[in-house]
Amino acid sequence: MKPRLIAFLMVAGLGVGLPLVAATANLPKPKTQESDLATPEARRAAVIAAVALAKVEAPGPLPEELPQPFNPVGFNRSSREAARTTDANAAAPKATGDHDILTAIARRVAPTGTFKMGDTRYLQFSKNRLKVGDHLTVTHEGQEYNLELTAIDATNFTLRLNREEITRPIKPGKNP
Repeated sequence: MKPRLIAFLMVAGLGVGLPLVAATANLPKPKTQESDLATPEARRAAVIAAVALAKVEAPGPLPEELPQPFNPVGFNRSSREAARTTDANAAAPKATGDHDILTAIARRVAPTGTFKMGDTRYLQFSKNRLKVGDHLTVTHEGQEYNLELTAIDATNFTLRLNREEITRPIKPGKNP
């Protein structure tokens, strides 16, 4: 190749290459990559918290006498003794509604019999007698209740407390 052509190409290459080099020199420098790891102080705090959470404390001492699952307390007692202790431990539930109260009271009302005088039937309580429509005052759990006698037949009588009624036999063991 001719030396002039070579010189021209070199000058042209330098003319084009120098501005490119200058342009790349003015570009902003890339940021350095930041670490994904936390600072040593933050890591130290996390390690201290993990050690505190991972501590296993020794369990407390066992009781002197452990329950025996195959020989429980009272295993050899008779069923009557067990029933007595169960009855003594369990408190009787208190009656809450009129029906429950009337049921509890009616068990204690025990007439001795009935008799009929004319067209009126009477319910006999030792020395007292009541007819349909009469009221009977009964004390239950420290409170007085006014019961109304609403019906009497040869074997049963009916008591009313407010709007609740219950029919009971006159002689519980002899009612068919």
